Amino acid sequence: MNPPVRQLIRRPDYLLAFGFGSGLAPRAPGTAGSLLGLVLFLPLLALPVVVQVAVILVALLLGIWICDRVAAELALKDPGGIVWDEFVGMWITMLLLPDWRWLPMAFLLFRLFDIAKPWPVSWADRQLTGGLGIMMDDVIAGLYALLALQGLAWSVDHLAESAGVL
Repeated sequence: MNPPVRQLIRRPDYLLAFGFGSGLAPRAPGTAGSLLGLVLFLPLLALPVVVQVAVILVALLLGIWICDRVAAELALKDPGGIVWDEFVGMWITMLLLPDWRWLPMAFLLFRLFDIAKPWPVSWADRQLTGGLGIMMDDVIAGLYALLALQGLAWSVDHLAESAGVL
């Protein structure tokens, strides 16, 4: 069960855990959180990759603590409305983004790996607990999506080059 909006306003940890309210979406809160995460990371794409990685690492460490705290208070293993983990997973996916045109594919790939939960995403989802468990399945899904996106972009570039388009 999600907390009332007034609790998000009064508690910064809840506000962050529930993705500034995106996790309160009545349907598909993970998708809503991923979409907001994408939008929030857009300004960072103009910064050096090392800055992007630093932001992601800080967000990951903060997320482990925040998600652990909020989930424990709600007495739930992984509340669906907690979407800070989707933010971080989406941000990992967006690292080294080849071009702005790849944003929709980044979003779709992250959602695919987050929902399908291939191994070890599924292992992390089942075996890890607390804030670490909440965060790590999305971190791994983000890494899968990052690799898939980079591989797809590389393939498209090389096919276009071979065809003489570039």
